[in-house]
Amino acid sequence: MAEFENEKLDKEELEQVAGGSCYDLADDSRFLNSLNGSTDRWGATKFWLDGSGGKKFKAIEAAWAKLGVGLICPDDPTGARTKIQYVLLDSAKEITQEQARQHAMEVTGHHMSYSDWHR
Repeated sequence: MAEFENEKLDKEELEQVAGGSCYDLADDSRFLNSLNGSTDRWGATKFWLDGSGGKKFKAIEAAWAKLGVGLICPDDPTGARTKIQYVLLDSAKEITQEQARQHAMEVTGHHMSYSDWHR
């Protein structure tokens, strides 16, 4: 796993972070559901169409936290342009979404390929 400097990004720097959106959260829900059943499987539109995206974000955030991964989302987590950071809770090191998935699979001992959970 790559090493990252332990520093916080200000809001302007966070705008430059790639990825992070309701689409990524939908993928998180699918991944976590297949990994250990800790969330439901939601499509991206479920985050902003039915008005319960904040609750869904909290469920995903809690599921990741149980696996040692934190989510940082300074803006509305249900937007299509939301910036989300993934961090390892024990070290506060920023990681990518893919690194978060790898970490979660190592923690649970349940290894899956992309096609196993993204259907």
